[in-house]
Amino acid sequence: MLAGVLLTVGCTAVPVAPGPTPTPASTPGPAQAPPRTALPAENTTVVTGNGAAELALVTSRSLYLHAPAVVLAGEGDEASLATATSAATKLGVPVLLTPGSGSATASAAADLRTELSRLAPQTVVTVGAAATLWTQGVPLIASGDTGSPTPSAGADTIVLEPGDGVALPDVTPAAPLDELLVLALDQPASRAATATARASGARVLLVANPDPRTNDDVIKALAGQSTARVLALGTEFGPADRLRRRIDTAANGTLLPGGGQVLFPGRRMVALYGHPGDSGLGSLGEQSLSAAITRARKVAASYSSLVKEPVVPAFEIIATVASSAAGADGNYSSESTIAHLRPWVDAARRAGIYVVLDLQPGRTDFLTQAKLYTPLLTQPHVGLALDPEWRLKAGQRHLVQIGSVSAAEINKTAAWLADLTRQHNLPQKVLMLHQFRLDMITNRASVDTSYDELRVVIHADGFGTRGQKFDTWRNMHVKPPPNVWWGWKNFYDEDRPTFTPRQTVAVAPSPVFISYQ
Repeated sequence: MLAGVLLTVGCTAVPVAPGPTPTPASTPGPAQAPPRTALPAENTTVVTGNGAAELALVTSRSLYLHAPAVVLAGEGDEASLATATSAATKLGVPVLLTPGSGSATASAAADLRTELSRLAPQTVVTVGAAATLWTQGVPLIASGDTGSPTPSAGADTIVLEPGDGVALPDVTPAAPLDELLVLALDQPASRAATATARASGARVLLVANPDPRTNDDVIKALAGQSTARVLALGTEFGPADRLRRRIDTAANGTLLPGGGQVLFPGRRMVALYGHPGDSGLGSLGEQSLSAAITRARKVAASYSSLVKEPVVPAFEIIATVASSAAGADGNYSSESTIAHLRPWVDAARRAGIYVVLDLQPGRTDFLTQAKLYTPLLTQPHVGLALDPEWRLKAGQRHLVQIGSVSAAEINKTAAWLADLTRQHNLPQKVLMLHQFRLDMITNRASVDTSYDELRVVIHADGFGTRGQKFDTWRNMHVKPPPNVWWGWKNFYDEDRPTFTPRQTVAVAPSPVFISYQ
């Protein structure tokens, strides 16, 4: 016969159905067979559940083949849950939650009885009035099952008041599932499921965000865990294949400038724009490398008191420069060598500066040019910018026509960059699209912004008076792709006047990437 133990939280004992004389609280029951646990079949599993009770039940089902004891608490009974989770962890057995009121109660009760039948416990430990009352008047084990007892509402129950000794069954623990890493959100809905995971002997890591790439401490904890079997508790962790990629990235341990492995939200970037050694192309080339680092930090620091997020200095380096001459390859674009750019990229990494490589491809395509810089783009602090103004069609010339690019070409480049990022388990990369006229990107709404490895930024390049800049800004916000972030460029010479940092962050929506030309 099933024996129940009531660990009450209040000061009044809950009435129970008649049964045998209660076992004294100080007398433990006989030793019982150990629980039988099992690793999930898949390398990465996301446990889904609609509410705390279902999440707890599915976690039990995922980790336990048999449990000689089970701990029950009422769903939503937070006062009893702490006692229940403590007891389950000591016993090495699951915590399950009895359903409350509502239209789904009957179905939830049936599911709970089915799980109890599957686990075939000899003892059910109830904690709190809600769990104890639920066990009275309903069979604990689903009718029709075989191989386990079917107790009545009058199952033996021990009522314990606060301060009494808790006579828990003597259960030999199962071999711990120490090969399993369990990720759980630090929230009430996960507590029972988390306790079951701990009871199984798995390694449990509580996180505030379901994306493990967002927190430095979580990344540190996951270092070297790329081969670990993972169970994540909650639908918030998303598809298992995406979670696996995120874990692999976190396990790589590489952080972005400013911390973490997810770009936005959580930081602003303020960049010097231009080409090394060429003062005519923007502020970046107006000084030496060491002086550019100092200047970038100073400009970024001018924003620090204006926003809540960390402000990261950046270089936006024009890697391929639009040319008036066709050149040997006939593409009207002068491609910088890796050797020319690498000192700037490497120095930026050491200085905690993010780098964006800007492409002005002329008559070739963005993907062809992006691939030239693969050795630099495999560095974790290097992103990519596409400048459609300088993407020419056959017969066009720079400064005669304004260039444009199709969404399809952008998407090919995005797919390649995301795949490169994934292959190397790198933090997210910026993919920036420069634009000051809507016709510069055809079919813009179909730009693919869904890659988990990228953050797509539409960067407004307009210059002139305050009114002209806001006209450009408003135009850029007409039917944009979903899930884009926004960038803003300040011009030292062409703007009349140049926006101050305070004026810049006051632009709505406030830009996450700000560059100075």
